[in-house]
Amino acid sequence: MLETIRVDRAFGEVVEGEAVVSEEGFSPRYDLDRWSGVITRPGHRLEGTSIKGKICFFPTAKGGIAAGWAFYDLKHKGIAPKALVFGVTNPVMVQGAVFAQMTITEGWSRTPRECIKTGDWVRVDPGRKVIELLKRS
Repeated sequence: MLETIRVDRAFGEVVEGEAVVSEEGFSPRYDLDRWSGVITRPGHRLEGTSIKGKICFFPTAKGGIAAGWAFYDLKHKGIAPKALVFGVTNPVMVQGAVFAQMTITEGWSRTPRECIKTGDWVRVDPGRKVIELLKRS
């Protein structure tokens, strides 16, 4: 294991996968094409990036009531990320992730972009409240 990030709050199963690291917030309703799982908001730094099956790192969650049900929709369509790792989120996003049975975390001991890059392989372990870098891309 190369690096570890501790998280403040976490829910879900242990998952491993490819990281997608963003420097800007995320809304499943406004930033994402909910039929393909690709970030399509013009100007978003990850525009054109698929989040399907990825472990997604975002500093903040954006969105309200509709954002919560969007996670269930993504999961039902088979295009959901494996985990959502937020610096700061909100109760609606957490409720949506729990309802969809998606792994979600909030708060971190260090900024992910300091130690994890898009394409790296990571493990999210909600029970231990850690994110581990397993392999560099």
